[in-house]
Formats: sequence, C-alpha cells, structure tokens
Amino acid sequence: MAVFDNAFFEERVEQLFDLAELVEKIFSSAGLEYRIVGGLAAYLYVEEIDPEAGRLTRDVDVAVRREDLDKIARAAEPFGLEHRHLAGVDMLVQTAKPSARRAIHLVFTGEKVRPEYPEPTPELGTYREIKGVRLIPLADLVRMKLTSFRANDEAHLKDLDDAGLITPEIEAALPPVLADRLARVRARG
Repeated sequence: MAVFDNAFFEERVEQLFDLAELVEKIFSSAGLEYRIVGGLAAYLYVEEIDPEAGRLTRDVDVAVRREDLDKIARAAEPFGLEHRHLAGVDMLVQTAKPSARRAIHLVFTGEKVRPEYPEPTPELGTYREIKGVRLIPLADLVRMKLTSFRANDEAHLKDLDDAGLITPEIEAALPPVLADRLARVRARG
C-alpha cells in the first residue's frame, strides 16, 4: 500500500514542478520577472532542508507586477494558457480544461491581496532559485504567510519554523502584528 500512496505523491509533485517549469518558460520567453510565492515556495524551502517534511499545494502562486499583466497574458497563450479574472483572483488557466485548482494564480506586487491584510505583496527584488524556479526571498515568504494567515498558511509557517528556517533575524524584522501571529503559530505547536 505504501508504494501506491507514494505513486500518487510523486505524480502530484511532478505536476506541480511541470506547472512551475511552465511559469519559468512563459516569463523567460517574454523577458518578464516573477517570483514563486505561497505553498510551493514554502514546500521548496522546507524540502531543501528536510525532504520528508514539506506539504504539497494544488496550484502555483506567482508574484508579478500589475503593469506586466497584458504581456503575461499574451506570453501565456502559446503555452495553452489564458488569463482569467474570477472571484477577484487573476490566474492563468489551461485553455482546453480551465481549473482554478490547477491554475497559476497571480498576485500583484505592492498591492494587498485582500483589503484587510496588514501588508501588501512585496516588490520583486532578489530571488532564490530552487529546482529551476525563482522563489521569493524566505523573509518575504514568511511575511506573506503571516499576512494572509489562513489555516494552510499556518501549516506552512509551522513547517518552515520546524525546519529552522524562521531565523531570529527574520523574526526580529517582523512588525508587531506579524510577530504576534508567529507567536500564535508557535503556541499551537
């Protein structure tokens, strides 16, 4: 039975990496910047330290500049993707089989994903490359996870913390509202 479970896990990881590779191809072909954020970024950072500790995600979240949106939409078309704006979310979905669950979700730098969030999405700056994709810097990822602070974000934060990735330097740079949220994650153990 373990082999059966492992096959599903490996297939899911392969699908995510295929989607992340597609992101790199789209953005590279158009000469556009991006950073992988969200669950896939957390997974890759954790997996690098402890390959058995990362949690998978269903989609790929990408930080981009809003002014690049038209170029992104045009660049995605030759790869069988189209831009859609659904329920307040911009995404690239497969033209033939659109699915928000298997989409590339776009978040815009310098903007709050939701009005109630305490911080906007960080600007595109340096990046860390793991497995051929450009990840948001770890400190920015932690801030984003603490900003959205949903149940899955808390799980990713716990994974990052358990892997020793939330360093005292990252923690010291957090504003009080985010530091309080990190303390709550740690208190829940």
